[in-house]
Amino acid sequence: MYNFFTLLESTTPTADPYSGLITFGMLAIMFGALYFFMIRPQKKQEKETNAMRNNLQVGDEITTIGGIIGKIISIKEETCVIETGRDRTTMRILKSAVARVDVHAEDAE
Repeated sequence: MYNFFTLLESTTPTADPYSGLITFGMLAIMFGALYFFMIRPQKKQEKETNAMRNNLQVGDEITTIGGIIGKIISIKEETCVIETGRDRTTMRILKSAVARVDVHAEDAE
C-alpha cells in the first residue's frame, strides 16, 4: 500500500542553515543601493541649494520658484528684496523661494 505521508516527508525540503543570513545580506544590499541611488544624491542637491541661497549677493539676477525674474537690491537674514521689470517694481521674498541664480553680481559688471 502506498503511504501518502511517506511521500510528503521525502519531498519536504530541508532547511538551509544559511538562509537567514542570505536573506539579511540581500536586505542589506537593497538598503545600500537605496541609499546610494536615492538618499545620497538628494542630500547633495539640498546642500548645493542651501549653499547657493546662503551666498546670494546684492546685484545677482535670480529666478524664484514661482518664475519671477528679478535683481536683488537688498538682503536680510531670511528675506531679500528684488527689483523686477522696467518700472522697477520691488518685491520682498524669502530666500527659500529662490530657485536659481541666473547672473552673478560679479559677472554682470
